[in-house]
Amino acid sequence: MKHISVLPSRTPSSATLFCFRRSLSLLFPSTSASNAFTFFRFNFRLRTMASHIVGYPRIGPKRELKFALESFWDGKSSAENLQKVAGDLRLSIWKEMADAGIKYIPSNTFSYYDQVLDTTAMIGAVPPRYGWNGGEIGFDIYFSMARGNAAVPAMEMTKWFDTNYHYIVPELGPDVKFSYASHNAVNEYKEAKALGIQTVPVLVGPVSYLLLSKPAKGVEKSFFVLSLIDKIIPVYKEVVAELKAAGATWIQFDEPTLVMDLESHKLQAFSHAYSELESSLSGLNVLIETYFADIPSEAYKTMTELKGVTALGFDLVRGSKTLGLIKGAFPSGKYLFAGVVDGRNIWANDLAASLDILHALEGIVGKDKIVVSTSCSLLHTAVDLANETKLDKEMKSWLAFSAQKVIEVNALANALSGQKDEAFFSANATAHASRKSSPRVTNEAVQKAAADLKGSDHRRATNVSARLDAQQKKLNLPILPTTTIGSFPQTMEIRKVRREYKAKKISEEEYVKAIKEEINKVVKMQEELDIDVLVHGEPERNDMVEYFGEQLSGFAFTANGWVQSYGSRCVKPPIIYGDVSRPKAMTVFWSSMAQSMTNRPMKGMLTGPVTILNWSFVRNDQPRFETCYQIALAIKDEVEDLEKAGINVIQIDEAALREGLPLRKSEQAFYLDWAVHSFRITNCGVKDTTQIHTHMCYSNFNDIIHSIINMDADGISIENSRSDEKLLSVFREGVKYGAGIGPGVYDIHSPRIPSTEEIADRINKMLAVLDSNILWVNPDCGLKTRKYSEVKPALSNMVAAAKFMRTQLASTK
Repeated sequence: MKHISVLPSRTPSSATLFCFRRSLSLLFPSTSASNAFTFFRFNFRLRTMASHIVGYPRIGPKRELKFALESFWDGKSSAENLQKVAGDLRLSIWKEMADAGIKYIPSNTFSYYDQVLDTTAMIGAVPPRYGWNGGEIGFDIYFSMARGNAAVPAMEMTKWFDTNYHYIVPELGPDVKFSYASHNAVNEYKEAKALGIQTVPVLVGPVSYLLLSKPAKGVEKSFFVLSLIDKIIPVYKEVVAELKAAGATWIQFDEPTLVMDLESHKLQAFSHAYSELESSLSGLNVLIETYFADIPSEAYKTMTELKGVTALGFDLVRGSKTLGLIKGAFPSGKYLFAGVVDGRNIWANDLAASLDILHALEGIVGKDKIVVSTSCSLLHTAVDLANETKLDKEMKSWLAFSAQKVIEVNALANALSGQKDEAFFSANATAHASRKSSPRVTNEAVQKAAADLKGSDHRRATNVSARLDAQQKKLNLPILPTTTIGSFPQTMEIRKVRREYKAKKISEEEYVKAIKEEINKVVKMQEELDIDVLVHGEPERNDMVEYFGEQLSGFAFTANGWVQSYGSRCVKPPIIYGDVSRPKAMTVFWSSMAQSMTNRPMKGMLTGPVTILNWSFVRNDQPRFETCYQIALAIKDEVEDLEKAGINVIQIDEAALREGLPLRKSEQAFYLDWAVHSFRITNCGVKDTTQIHTHMCYSNFNDIIHSIINMDADGISIENSRSDEKLLSVFREGVKYGAGIGPGVYDIHSPRIPSTEEIADRINKMLAVLDSNILWVNPDCGLKTRKYSEVKPALSNMVAAAKFMRTQLASTK
């Protein structure tokens, strides 16, 4: 074949690439245009600028991975089918970035469940209870660690820094034996290379991996996980050696814990680890990537002095102060991967402002040493704006999902190299001006109401002890009262009813009838199980945030703006684009209906303002706390309407309060002050006899327990069972909690059904540190993702355990 040079003067547009593919199909009729294009794209060096993506969503634009996983778990499809779906997704992701002109394309950012769990598999750190006897780790062991199985529980799951993504927490101890047990990183690199795509393999860095771990059950809590650094490094050396042998020229180590407030001995672990790896890394370009916050000055100094490191990556969106450190001193000869495109939100980048930052940095590090990047992995944003049919043209012009952020990164890289797309930049500037001046963004009445909140802490007039006495007289609950967190299984039939109602295929009357029947079924089941405080099961709700956002002003919604929360669990965050208010009651109709079906207390179920904020894509044109106060006022209206309708127990979930906690300690007090204040605003006007609950899940709560107490709720249910009852330790250490509290007695994220004895044992451990008159018995979280065949026996065992413990307490007295 004649050698054809394809070296355009600028990176081609999407239209150019389309025409080029069409031309190739005419030139080579016997070859598919896609294959011909791949050949030319990579064998004849279509020009790319210095651009980089930290990571990319793996769920697929239409949640293809979710459906493949759940089909495999249900035994409806094979492992081969799951692997094919995964392979197709990886190929499409790599091609998308390559077609856009990205130079440094990541690999090994795909995962069947979680990247930290992938690292646990890579280094063979499988807890003994899963019965792994060596060899390559397959799906059985991998998914047992993630989800548990009939015999053993899953590993703990907690929030990934201050995001709504959850990772599987490694369990380590002094006797753990690391071994190279999963070759995914190398296999993915080879897979991409076989397609003609050169990638940058990404690994969770060894020090961050250890710092994100916990002592295994039975290991002293004081065990210092960093003492394992010399045991873990040999496995990393093996992985690096294989990657080098396979032809890798770059490798990316994600070390996000560097943005935390780390003591000097922890910083020294980074220096030691990369000094040990230095000889293995020889011949490779090595990128250390950080994200989610400003990097402290001491950590910056440590990072810039690491041995064997070629490039440093920083989040310059949430870590804007890091710019000062870079300007003060940046190591000569090293690359700066400048994260100027936001990986955590969906607003279009201000290209002109970002280009100004890049030009300033270029003068410091050198023109050939700056790489345009995302602020973090795009895992935390929706996949592709092209799939959105619900958003109007103006709104879409304000947004950029992952696919669009890839284009923004490359546009900035092109502009930095002197090949600015003037039309693209002009359209971007017009969109920003449109958003700033749009009347749909501003509501002066809402802004005034939020401003009027100043000057009060919005506490209820009576202390919690007196309120609990008044509530008990009204509710007459037994000791160790049982309840659930809110949602019941969302069956295919119920999802179909909602879908058909939304598509106007059934009438409102038919919809209400179907939902009413489901609520009645859930209420009767709870009565048969003898649960004390009931819930209506939430069959009318799609998502605990989206459901409320759809009924509040200032919110917009996507058709396919899905984001992975954990495993196959995806959420579709609303977009808060303007001032927030509540036009009308949101839940009163359904809660009143449910209460009319029973004489037992029925909880009104609301999502709190902080959780709505933290689980939405939030406007970036005003401080977050101002938006949160607006939401709090809207929820306050709903709380008071529920009370007027005769609902005596109201749960205001703040599942995401902890995850919004800033990573830097210096910023945490301010956040906790306005977040807790926002919660109190919602219920400050109710009567003493109205019992206010809240719920929190899957975070480390011990360090904010005093803020939780300061929320002044009458009761709180909180995740406990999956984290080895870590929560109880704070009470063992002497913290006094006077309100009702329900540490979860079983893990709902696992299909495993706990026995009555197991639950009773958990309750007994709780009673060792909590008074029986404040203890509630409930699962860890809502039951939405479980099946009725799992829920009914688990709740039956839970109630039986509570009754058994009541008998034990009575006999003791």
